[in-house]
Amino acid sequence: MFWMLEYDLADDYLERRGQFRAVHLDLARQARDAGDLVLAGALSNPADRALLVFQGDDGSAAERFAEADPYVANGLVRSWRVRPWTVVLGADLEAIEPPVG
Repeated sequence: MFWMLEYDLADDYLERRGQFRAVHLDLARQARDAGDLVLAGALSNPADRALLVFQGDDGSAAERFAEADPYVANGLVRSWRVRPWTVVLGADLEAIEPPVG
């Protein structure tokens, strides 16, 4: 099962992220290497949100990531939420449901 960690970013996120970026990326690499984190990145134009896709039986890996993330701890993330993401088709996945129509 997939879990979406969504960050609502502070207005000055781009200006302030530099000092925390190395630790944030190291945390992301650790989650990826553990098999928890599948994809991650910030949206642009405007840079107001970031999305991180986790996989697992529950959303606990995504929650642990957010709780340990220096972006969250230092106010670059105004709020965050973890939601289940129902994926029906992907590059390495078989279709879970038949196409409609």
